Amino acid sequence: MKTEIATDHLYQEVADRIERLIEKQSLKVGDKLLSVRTLSKEQGISLSTAFQAYYHLESKGLVEARPQSGYYVKFSPQHMLEVPLCCTPSEEAVPVTIDEMISSVYHDLRSDKLLSFSLGAPAPELLPAAKLNKAVMQALRNAKDSCLNYEHIQGNVLLRKQIARQSFNWGGTLSEDDVVVTAGCMEALSLTLKAITKPGDAVAIDSPTYFGIFQVMESLGLKVVEIPTDPTSGIDIDVLENAIGKFKIKTCLFVPNFNNPMGSCLPDEKKKRLVELLARCNVPLIEDDIYGELYFGKTRPRTCKSFDKRGLVIQCGSFSKSLAPGYRIGWAVPGRFKEQVIRLKRMNTVATNTLAQAAIANFLENGRYELHLRHLRKALHTQCLRYIQAVNEYFPEDTRITRPQGGFALWLELDKKIDTYKLHKRALKVGIGIAPGQIFSSQGRFENCFRMSFGLPWSERVEQGIRTLGELVRKY
Repeated sequence: MKTEIATDHLYQEVADRIERLIEKQSLKVGDKLLSVRTLSKEQGISLSTAFQAYYHLESKGLVEARPQSGYYVKFSPQHMLEVPLCCTPSEEAVPVTIDEMISSVYHDLRSDKLLSFSLGAPAPELLPAAKLNKAVMQALRNAKDSCLNYEHIQGNVLLRKQIARQSFNWGGTLSEDDVVVTAGCMEALSLTLKAITKPGDAVAIDSPTYFGIFQVMESLGLKVVEIPTDPTSGIDIDVLENAIGKFKIKTCLFVPNFNNPMGSCLPDEKKKRLVELLARCNVPLIEDDIYGELYFGKTRPRTCKSFDKRGLVIQCGSFSKSLAPGYRIGWAVPGRFKEQVIRLKRMNTVATNTLAQAAIANFLENGRYELHLRHLRKALHTQCLRYIQAVNEYFPEDTRITRPQGGFALWLELDKKIDTYKLHKRALKVGIGIAPGQIFSSQGRFENCFRMSFGLPWSERVEQGIRTLGELVRKY
């Protein structure tokens, strides 16, 4: 086992160094790489490890093997389309009505005939189904009542302990008593919004942001103030500071790590500044950290919660994007609002699914989660690069596309004359689903943008789908 881990680490290390040379353009597109035998000699590694390093780079689409010739640099991030521009939302607090568009986009979501680039979740083949099934059976065997009774309202104790241990990865020091288990992240967000706000209050959000957040706001009679978001570095904190006084912001709800749909990540120093600003203004922050574990770099980005000294940051998360979407298990770390959140949960759902909680707790306790996450991150990073390359190849040259360092989403900005809701309708006719930009704004903005999820593993069908989309855009 130790040898296997060491070898895995070694090929990854060699591949990472070659990838950095490609990124820096020390190795350019078309350059021939060292032969496998020469790489093995120069790096002091086995032929098998050298092959693995090249296979890994090939799977990412960075290099290609040419018959009887060797390996060559195929793709460089330097040859990519431009990044989308940062938008400036309307300077007012507004309600939203985007239900009709969302209904259209997600009507036939599970149809086998539809190639869905609109679903921001991992494909089932990326998830550890067999091991989860084993965890379910183990949970049933361990439970005295076969998991038939209601679970504790705050959630399964073992699961809360495991979630608290996970907090070490993002700079947190939680105990199980800090955590409230919920039916997915959306319930966590809904309960915390209810705990803090009343109808008519203004809430600051990222722009663009996940449309489900708008639906929760609408159901609670809240107004939203959209804060412009840079495609790489997240929300504009200066704009937020001005908006807090101007609109009497009651709370903020942001997705700092790998925002959906842009994939932007607020740098840790900006997270610290954000938390300090909101603490001075006594404004709570609801932090949606559902994508935080899906990072492509070497370390997990920190959470805003890790900088919180006053209990004003409520962190929300879920296993829906990383492990089991259908289990609907999420959580909140409500800080000073814990009692209000528990009271609201008691009034709304009483308890969360007993068997699903026990199964995930068992899965985490046996150390399977970290191993699964390592495989999932590798797969998503590779898929992200392949999708970007395909867009680069098949879409018009004036297309702009994000460069996410985690999560599931690519954000594409097209020519201003293109309405992506109409593009979505045309794409449906040829069996392709996309998420038009309008559903990610309370003001129906981003008409010429759309989100493309890279949750589906790379395949000929996926490549053909992206090629077809590119053709539709060119014809538009």
